[in-house]
Amino acid sequence: MDTDSQTPEVEQPQAPVKKQRPRSRNSKIILGTIGLVLLCLAAGMFGSFLYAKYNKTVTQLAPSYDGNAVVTQEEEDIASVAAKVSPSVVSVLTKSQSRSSYYGATEQEGAGTGIIISKDGYILTNNHVIDGANTVTIVAADGTTYDNVKVVGRDPLNDVAFLKINDVSDLPAAQLGDSKSVRIGQKVVAIGNALGQYQNTVTSGIISGTGRSVTASTDGTAAGDTEELTDLIQTDAAINSGNSGGPLVNMAGQVIGINTAIASDANSVGFVIPISSTKGVIAGVLSSGKVSRAYLGVRYMTITAELVKKYDLSAKQGAYVFSEGNGAAITAGSPAEAAGVKEKDIITKVNGVDIGAKGSVATLVGEYKPGDTVELTILRDGRTLNLKVTLGAYK
Repeated sequence: MDTDSQTPEVEQPQAPVKKQRPRSRNSKIILGTIGLVLLCLAAGMFGSFLYAKYNKTVTQLAPSYDGNAVVTQEEEDIASVAAKVSPSVVSVLTKSQSRSSYYGATEQEGAGTGIIISKDGYILTNNHVIDGANTVTIVAADGTTYDNVKVVGRDPLNDVAFLKINDVSDLPAAQLGDSKSVRIGQKVVAIGNALGQYQNTVTSGIISGTGRSVTASTDGTAAGDTEELTDLIQTDAAINSGNSGGPLVNMAGQVIGINTAIASDANSVGFVIPISSTKGVIAGVLSSGKVSRAYLGVRYMTITAELVKKYDLSAKQGAYVFSEGNGAAITAGSPAEAAGVKEKDIITKVNGVDIGAKGSVATLVGEYKPGDTVELTILRDGRTLNLKVTLGAYK
């Protein structure tokens, strides 16, 4: 029970207590200094232990450690593509006679690159690589030299040519891809006989653009022999003199183009013939041994924003069948005339493939052989028509 009164406590004897003497400032400094010294000694000993341990490890590894053995995924991918495709890439060496002069005729040598497209020795290259050549020699990736080489034929309009190594049956043919589906920014690899001296040089880059048109010459000047090339792929993968005729390859190891030209006044601007535009000719060569290119027989302009405005067109992409005074828009007796194509038609598709980003009319038709039938999708007076066309042979 709580009460207001308190019971007096009996005082008990207490144990002796030593009074704590206050620590002076000087003693604090001395003790702090001693602690710091001990901490430094401990840290030094621990650091020495670590140094001895890990320095010994590094010293033991240094003589045998190879930093080049560290392979990134990108390096591995490029090396894999090069290993897969390089056996199908050959050097093309040519000799030709120059015009006679005061000192007599002289022999000129040239070099380019080619792609093996069949086990029995057919080679695809650029027409300008072998133009004017009297003799052609092929050097394979393994160093084997072939002198028994025949020029099968040429397609100067597409700047492609075909060679044949006789009496072979086991060459490693390259796998051809689809250039219609290439993407801007896509990683690619170029392989070729750079400068005509460095066989199977490998460079890498990206696809920088598509649908490019250029005026190309063999000497890089307007004074040389020139040709107009259209619907090309642009890449920043280094393409040098001697690379002409070699493959541009995707990361699956498929050939998507033929390295053809470089911009003489710029760095890392190369141009490539889309492989799809040559597939019809390739198929004909492999089946008949002859070069024959399919044709439709129309003059057209690829539709641009300027063209839409100028002619008040109803489509933003496609091919406008019109000549602007450069001859008839429809060639008389052509496959296009037989199929009913008319001037001012807009061709939007070839066999269901859109004209534009996928390729021009000529490029898409180039996938087929003479005699093949394709379907053209056409806009005419606001109506969509589908016309069947049997392709002819370009003469």
